[in-house]
Amino acid sequence: MMRLDHVSYACGQDGLTATADRIAETLGLESVKGGVHPRFGTRNVIFPMQHNQYLEVVEVLDHPASNKAPFGQAVRARSEVGGGWMGWVVAVDDLAPFEQRLGRDRVPGNRKFPDGQELTWQQIGIKGLIADPQVPYMIQWDESSADLHPSKALDAPAGQIAQISIAGSKDRVAEWLGQPEKSPLGDVTVDWQAPNGTPGIMSVSFMTPHGLVTL
Repeated sequence: MMRLDHVSYACGQDGLTATADRIAETLGLESVKGGVHPRFGTRNVIFPMQHNQYLEVVEVLDHPASNKAPFGQAVRARSEVGGGWMGWVVAVDDLAPFEQRLGRDRVPGNRKFPDGQELTWQQIGIKGLIADPQVPYMIQWDESSADLHPSKALDAPAGQIAQISIAGSKDRVAEWLGQPEKSPLGDVTVDWQAPNGTPGIMSVSFMTPHGLVTL
């Protein structure tokens, strides 16, 4: 199984709260406070979406982990140039094939909830995203966290990811993902654009109660 899990937006110089509030107003959707990722030196705000997907707005913290962890490095780099789309993330059942093909090990991640519950996962591919922002990184959610997936933070999320515009190559992304038989983006439309400068996400369109809105 391989599916689009979430899209990540790095906050601007005005910080996480201001960026998330601006996006909430633009989309007309409710956000949920996420929390700190202690291994990465980051924290986030979540916009739960339909189809087990979500939008993450993320901020790097002044923490030693953010200087060492590739995820923290990626967030800092994007925020330092004004923030914006950082990447997209594909959920998979097994990261072992990616470890073998990429020649590196998965990295554990976690986020604790105020009630003591803990969301845990494994991920791989952040260094690839830093080098070539058109490609996603891959995540495997731990089975113990199934009920804590960020898309479930609201009982009835109102929005859904409808389209992603990516400056890059469909063939390059398919190669990175190991040539899957089916696109992990499912019903999400992808508009592939020839890169004019740095490749990566150009925009994401969301279906909201107010119609289609593009960020």
